[in-house]
Amino acid sequence: MSKIVPTRNCAGHVGSGVTTSDSQGGKTDRAHFMRLVETRPHANLLGVHVEPLDMERAVARVGDALNKPHKGYVCMIGVHGIMEAQRNPNLAAAYASALITVPDGMPAVWVGHWQGHEEMQRVAGPDLMLEIFRRKEFAGYTHFLYGGKEGIAEELATNFKQRFPHAHIVGTHTPPFRDLTHDEEENLIATIRNLKPDIIWVGISTPKQELFMRRYLPRLETRLMFGVGAAFDFHTGRIQDCAEWIKRAGLQWFHRLMQDPRHLWRRYLRNNPAFLWRIALQLAGLRSYPTTRAVHAIEFTPRPARGRANFSQNKGQPAAVRIQPESIE
Repeated sequence: MSKIVPTRNCAGHVGSGVTTSDSQGGKTDRAHFMRLVETRPHANLLGVHVEPLDMERAVARVGDALNKPHKGYVCMIGVHGIMEAQRNPNLAAAYASALITVPDGMPAVWVGHWQGHEEMQRVAGPDLMLEIFRRKEFAGYTHFLYGGKEGIAEELATNFKQRFPHAHIVGTHTPPFRDLTHDEEENLIATIRNLKPDIIWVGISTPKQELFMRRYLPRLETRLMFGVGAAFDFHTGRIQDCAEWIKRAGLQWFHRLMQDPRHLWRRYLRNNPAFLWRIALQLAGLRSYPTTRAVHAIEFTPRPARGRANFSQNKGQPAAVRIQPESIE
């Protein structure tokens, strides 16, 4: 059942509006943005572009993105998503169009190390979400929670407001387990237009969340969208987290499997052996997987908030700047 629940903090905090810019400064900034995307270091996991981030670098990337006049979405990339992208070209395109790609899982990290990115560390979606809410430097931004079963997003919003009083969660949405109808889609777009959250957290699992973000980013008045998978369930206690040593050993998948074998055994049986075989061929140089980047930079006007600069408002449609897909070895 689909439900949208707007919430308000005591200050009535709202988010940013979408706009366009034709100034020379805007053109210069777009060109600089394109160069950054094209030259940013990355690990290549079966053709999927993953940035060599750790938690501090990921948080810095998010902060930098929130302060730039472009919006985008963040993908947490692990074995499941990488293997789904081999079968689903739409998911591969969604990864290629992401503004930030984060290594979510030790296999991604190990491959990154093999390819020379020693600084790369595991940054899980639930952990990054917690870090963004925890840090005071993000206190001026507003959040919207999209995902989970009935009542979970509302429960998470209540929990986070208690844990992080400085956080501003302006609404939640419990989507149906299917594509949105036209009316549901228009209702969601109108709600986001009204609330204008800076960040939308999308927790509807891979590949649905990546396809959702790629499709709706141009239509939603927000700055960043995050696909965080099961983060809503982790942070409401429905999924138990494991010890750090289990994560570092690359065995969190087994811990998850023990909690929900009925739903997860097919995924891991299908993906894990196939990933090991294909990545071995890639690392041995027996098979090539060139990465492709096709980022869409959509301009917006940041709202005035807590000491940040104000930009002029414009009610026009957002302008998409597309970097043509190109292979990057």
